[in-house]
Amino acid sequence: MGAKILVLGSGGREHALSWKLAQSDLVEHIYVCPGNGGTAANPKTTNLGLPLTPPYQELVCFAVQNEVSLVLPGPEEPLVLGVEKHFRKVGVPVFGPSELAARMEGSKAFSKEFMQRHGIPTAKFRIFSSGQIDDAIDYVRNCGFRVVLKASGLAAGKGVLIPGSIDEAVEGLQQIMMENVFGAAGDRVVIEELLEGPEISVLAFSDGYTIVPLPAAQDHKRIGEGDTGPNTGGMGAYAPAPVANPVIMDRIVRETLRPTVDGMRKEGFPFVGLLFTGFMITDSGPKVLEYNVRFGDPETEALMLLLDADLAAILLACAERRLDSVQISTRRAFSVSVVLVSGGYPGPYPKGKQIKIGDIPSGVVVFQCGTVLKDNQLVTSGGRVMAVSAAAPTLEEALALAYAACDKISFGGMAYRRDIAHRALAASKNTTKGLTYADAGVSVDAGNALVTAIKPYVHSTRRPGSDAEIGGFGGIFDLKATGYDDPVLVAGTDGVGTKLHIAIEVGLHDTVGIDLVAMSVNDLVVQGAEPLLFLDYYGCSKLDVTTAAEVVKGIAQGCREAGCALIGGETAEMPGMYRDYDLAGFAVGAVERHLILPRQDIAPGDVLLGIASSGLHSNGFSLVRKIVSLSGLSYSSPCPWDENISLGKYLLEPTRIYVKQVLPVAKAGVLKGMSHITGGGFIENIPRVLPQGLGCYIDASAWPLPPIFRFLMQHGSVEPLQMARTFNNGIGLIVIVDKDQVERALDLLHQNGNVPIYKVGEVTEKSGVEMRNLKYWATH
Repeated sequence: MGAKILVLGSGGREHALSWKLAQSDLVEHIYVCPGNGGTAANPKTTNLGLPLTPPYQELVCFAVQNEVSLVLPGPEEPLVLGVEKHFRKVGVPVFGPSELAARMEGSKAFSKEFMQRHGIPTAKFRIFSSGQIDDAIDYVRNCGFRVVLKASGLAAGKGVLIPGSIDEAVEGLQQIMMENVFGAAGDRVVIEELLEGPEISVLAFSDGYTIVPLPAAQDHKRIGEGDTGPNTGGMGAYAPAPVANPVIMDRIVRETLRPTVDGMRKEGFPFVGLLFTGFMITDSGPKVLEYNVRFGDPETEALMLLLDADLAAILLACAERRLDSVQISTRRAFSVSVVLVSGGYPGPYPKGKQIKIGDIPSGVVVFQCGTVLKDNQLVTSGGRVMAVSAAAPTLEEALALAYAACDKISFGGMAYRRDIAHRALAASKNTTKGLTYADAGVSVDAGNALVTAIKPYVHSTRRPGSDAEIGGFGGIFDLKATGYDDPVLVAGTDGVGTKLHIAIEVGLHDTVGIDLVAMSVNDLVVQGAEPLLFLDYYGCSKLDVTTAAEVVKGIAQGCREAGCALIGGETAEMPGMYRDYDLAGFAVGAVERHLILPRQDIAPGDVLLGIASSGLHSNGFSLVRKIVSLSGLSYSSPCPWDENISLGKYLLEPTRIYVKQVLPVAKAGVLKGMSHITGGGFIENIPRVLPQGLGCYIDASAWPLPPIFRFLMQHGSVEPLQMARTFNNGIGLIVIVDKDQVERALDLLHQNGNVPIYKVGEVTEKSGVEMRNLKYWATH
């Protein structure tokens, strides 16, 4: 006995799916509820007049009584409302996600937070509830980029606004959050960065473990030719989209589709069904616009003509969690769907217009969307009436077939776009011209503009040995001009890590430039070296001159604080390599040979002095970001311990540069060693400067634990010992002095700076770091 499949829905998508299923030898019969005039004439197919509303009791009874093998929901609403569970309870499998998994389409806020948790490329965003309109308005005024406003819930495809200005964005927020133009769908609003580039749709089959995409499609949302006029449900589509070349598709699978399916399964709501993901192909690669949890329309009408496999076998394999057991292949061809619409659509339109269909060319299938049989006459019943679909070896041939068929169809007020696939056609014509570096996404002009913008910052770091001029092939530094007698050079390199993510989201970029310098020069000074010169690396997919200049401004400030010259750097614009930007720094210093630290006479009983940090500095931010996401706060939220500053700005407080405070004391010969407390905390960093066989203890009660670290402990349930091996916990630099030199060292250190200093421990005869009084952190 063959399979009986129940399809839910009434549009062109459902007609296309039923048409393809009817070709399967595995299928005995197809039921479509409620169906349309096209499905009524489909082989092996019967329309049903049962209610498609929760709790779907009549449909469930019908499925059980008629031994339905599989249910295939077409539209998103039944899936979001949990139709899957009603059939699952009576043992009828569903090709479609559970109610929990359907949140990926039902809640844009949920899906954006999911992408953030799993590192899936998407636009920068913030989420606001209906009561946070003032915060939302403040965000659009100060975020620094054009925005898109999205109602989080289902809004029949109309819940997205693309304002052209800040004033329009404010007006849009008022409409959504105060006037409730999208109803309950607007209870939460996602404000995200407006992405630019070609848009594609990728439909992929998944059984919760395996995911297999179909060729990427491009649809046409606007009613008018040239992408003008209001948005619609879709005026046409074509596939495969040439812009989605094999490299792009590989990135989509690797960076988005697999992480999505794996992440959903690991979070307890595996995805079974058709994952339809909208992407923008930006200069930095494909980024997710939105998830849909069902077949797209009109993409499905085009893709079913390309699918060279048994659709029923694929759907059953997904429902039975064995998708890897079937082969999914597609024709080496192009397909097109042209949607015929009623006059007035997407506004009010008449219904009941008689449809006349002449001789349709071979190779064309007319899928019916908004039609109904009335007195044996086919008449219009919706805004989108038909999707005329064709496949051929070339895109031009497929278009010619589809438009020839459109000329054979007529009804009162009929309209359609005559420029479907215009992007692909235009791109194919442009490929004959010679390419430039700019065509590859690299702007030489932007690079030159950046050099001009940063020259004053760079020049401000001049010092003996360097005039801090840039523009040559290499930076020059005159070591002789520094006056050293027997110098040894010390070099260090470092980055800023995932603290950059916060800087990018907050839109504050100069402080991470200071961090970049601090992380390298502090590593030099702990060896007794004076920082002399610094070079930076700024890598990005698309160079934003303003952002890069702000970063270099911070680098220059850090160099001035450290007393070193910024003598050069590299700005690398590499389309597709980065999501935003990355930084690396390289510093060189000098120390007289006899003053190199650590000294070899460090001994048990020597005292450890701790110099206060300015905050988190630049380590542990992967854990910090995780804890913030769990806390329920955002980076724009006021600090729980200081409402005068946002949490994001507090976290971006730059790393303290210790050069001017400790270097004179090191040159005086008072210090035996120093340790920069970076990644690894006290546990990993202090032993790096101690002679073999020696260790130390750290008394955690010797200084007040700053509130940021208490926040991380509480909201992340981080054990005190784990804190000690991850963060600086308020002590950014440890200096080791002879017990008889403690007062002198403290006096000299205080002369050079007003940063708090604490006696935090001693060198011991037992190797390793013993953390004492850790309970103090949890109780004070």
